[in-house]
Amino acid sequence: MRIVPGNIAARDELDGIACRREPACIIAKELDMRNKILAIAAIAGVIGAPIAAQAQGVVTTGVAPGGAVVVEDVDGIAVDQRPAFREYIIRERVPSYTIPDRVIVGGVLPETGVTYYDVPQTYGVTPYRYTVVNGQTVLVEPRTRRIVQVVE
Repeated sequence: MRIVPGNIAARDELDGIACRREPACIIAKELDMRNKILAIAAIAGVIGAPIAAQAQGVVTTGVAPGGAVVVEDVDGIAVDQRPAFREYIIRERVPSYTIPDRVIVGGVLPETGVTYYDVPQTYGVTPYRYTVVNGQTVLVEPRTRRIVQVVE
């Protein structure tokens, strides 16, 4: 390190160069800080890009208590299979659970008191389970209990 005459307490060091509180030194420090902030922002953008790309695609929107909910298009019961699936539910005498909220796509069912059933492969292979809530048959994502399809 090179010694520069003057007030030692007033000197700062910028990249190994002794620097007094002069405008050129202050500007250099500001540029250095700006570059660090830009680097951090670029890293955050690179990390966030895959998340944003994954969120894109075909979506179905619904309204749930508390605001809008966007749910990805699901591999639920196909339109042509729905009448047969409803008949199956009636035949099986699946009990209907009552909840105070409206039954809508994006709504979350209670943690307790609702039983979920596997969808028979006859009606399509799906990762979801079904139940009947407020008289409506719904497909539910079992891990989150979020309604992904109301089978009408």
